[in-house]
Amino acid sequence: MISPVESEKGKENKAELWQRAQEELRSRTGEQFYQMWLKPVRLKELRAGQAVLEVPNRFFREWIEDNHPGLLAEVLGRLSGNSLKVRYQVAETQAASERRAEQATESRRSRLASRGIYLNPKYTFQSFVVGPCNQFAHAAARAVAEAPGRSYNPLFIYGGAGLGKTHLISAIGNHVADRLRHFNLLYVTSEQFTNELVHAIRHQKTDELKAKYRSLDLLLLDDVQFIEGKGSTQEELFHTLNALYESQKQIVISSDRPPKEIGNLTERLRSRFSMGLIADIQPPELETKIAIIHKKAELERIQLPEDVVHFLAQGVRSNIRELEGCLIRLAAHSSLTGAPIDLPMARTVLRDIIGQADRPLTVEAILKAVAEHYGLRPQELKARRRTKEVALPRQLVMFLARELTQCSLSEIGRAVGGKDHATVIYACKQVQRRRQADEGFNRLVENLINRLRP
Repeated sequence: MISPVESEKGKENKAELWQRAQEELRSRTGEQFYQMWLKPVRLKELRAGQAVLEVPNRFFREWIEDNHPGLLAEVLGRLSGNSLKVRYQVAETQAASERRAEQATESRRSRLASRGIYLNPKYTFQSFVVGPCNQFAHAAARAVAEAPGRSYNPLFIYGGAGLGKTHLISAIGNHVADRLRHFNLLYVTSEQFTNELVHAIRHQKTDELKAKYRSLDLLLLDDVQFIEGKGSTQEELFHTLNALYESQKQIVISSDRPPKEIGNLTERLRSRFSMGLIADIQPPELETKIAIIHKKAELERIQLPEDVVHFLAQGVRSNIRELEGCLIRLAAHSSLTGAPIDLPMARTVLRDIIGQADRPLTVEAILKAVAEHYGLRPQELKARRRTKEVALPRQLVMFLARELTQCSLSEIGRAVGGKDHATVIYACKQVQRRRQADEGFNRLVENLINRLRP
């Protein structure tokens, strides 16, 4: 039996641990994110192997899990010196209908986890909004989910950050897991794959790793661009994909760019990525964004006036994740304050996000967008390197800056590492030539223009 003294000491330790965790979370996520999403969270229980965190409502749980999965478990585990699993508990004030929805999601998550499948149970085909920007990728994903291993193998889906790649490949996994209970499937990020390989090599367990991956019926590999320059990972992944392909097992891969634009990749692995079907997801047009907002609001039971829907759709230009984040932020604010969502509230709550749309476009903003697409840092595009990995993105920055800003050629050149006006003119001509010769590249340029245009 625990004495009152020991119990009080435990409470003090828990409070101290949570205070230290909050300080680290604040520094890692930034003041704005911390104040909005993490400060209202409470550490309710701390016991062997588990921390129970209380959140004000389901919006908080979803936003934290979608944007920083594993962060709280990692921080609390390291500070406590124990490996911890985090379980969220919604405050008692939550409505009964909301608790039932929460329990249904949790039930599906548990069913998947019991089979060693760690998919987001909310990412289904039913919750995915189809529009011209993603229609082809969605149709290909549905075909693969209905008949895995029979066509489109591998299926390679690419697109910018926050456009729905993870949602779509997870929907394949959830669909297959529901219909084909005997299927051995696995969802893994390329970073997780790399970490598993490093661990296996270090502990001489590579045979176990090979057996695990090569016995799969369906492999869902997310964010494959992160294997750039990782020779051992690429070698093992190539043999794994070969083994699965020859056994007619389904492979689904996502990336933020097509195979030909992933740098430092062996040609045979690039060829393997390209052997099946390559489908892209483009930034959504206004009508699709409106449909996404309506769908998300319906799923979350959020009352949203039509003028707020259009404000969100017009204010967030391309990133669906950011669009959904704005909606959840409004719902959380409304839930905490008790105020209904209306346009004045939306303008106030989202002024740091959507308010930026009124600012004039800068070369720095273009640098950031292009660098993000190619998986580079803006500083790399300003450096004097002339490798092909940076040459085309740098030319694209100069082209877009000339098209979309009022900056002079000399100002554009200075912003991109001190180039002269002749270099800027040459870059613009090169981009224009490539647009005419390469339809895929032309589509990329058009999408960047639509995304950046003030």
